[in-house]
Amino acid sequence: MSQLSRQQWITLIAALINSALISLFPPYDYQSLMHGDVSTFAGFYWIFGSHPNYVVNANFQTLEYLVVLINAGIAWLQFSGQPKSGAKKQFWRRGLLWLVATNLIVMLLFPPFENYASVTKAILPSFEGFYFVFGDNSQRQLVTPILYIEITLLLINAGLIMLFLKDKGNNALSPEEMKLLAKQLQTQQRR
Repeated sequence: MSQLSRQQWITLIAALINSALISLFPPYDYQSLMHGDVSTFAGFYWIFGSHPNYVVNANFQTLEYLVVLINAGIAWLQFSGQPKSGAKKQFWRRGLLWLVATNLIVMLLFPPFENYASVTKAILPSFEGFYFVFGDNSQRQLVTPILYIEITLLLINAGLIMLFLKDKGNNALSPEEMKLLAKQLQTQQRR
């Protein structure tokens, strides 16, 4: 097992700090009788505070944890050892990983919202648009099914592009490795 690099330690610590912040300041929905007991997004509040008529939005919090874990995995891959592939393909792989990480963060900063008045129990609800998550969203509800679909499609597309960027002949042995293997086979045959 190899030693962790300094960047991998930083990645691990950053993921733990972000997870702690998500746990201490979860996203809340406000349930008002004026809105027909429909939850509207209220924002992020201290977990140990008193929040009457507020409910933790577990779906959005789960997405936050997933994005932190995925971004930590992407950073881990970025800071792992250099593969034997060409520099050009390596450049494109790293660029793709940074693009995916950036897109995941933007998706959480600007999630899909719908107006509380148009809330239906449909499988895929309609949405009003993408709004900044730290803005005034007191009249809106997060549309987490659409956000799940966005993140899933991004990850599927990134995985497919990574398959296209994969080296075809990466499994071939180098000439030195072939010589070493031939010597080992010769010594085994002599025995």
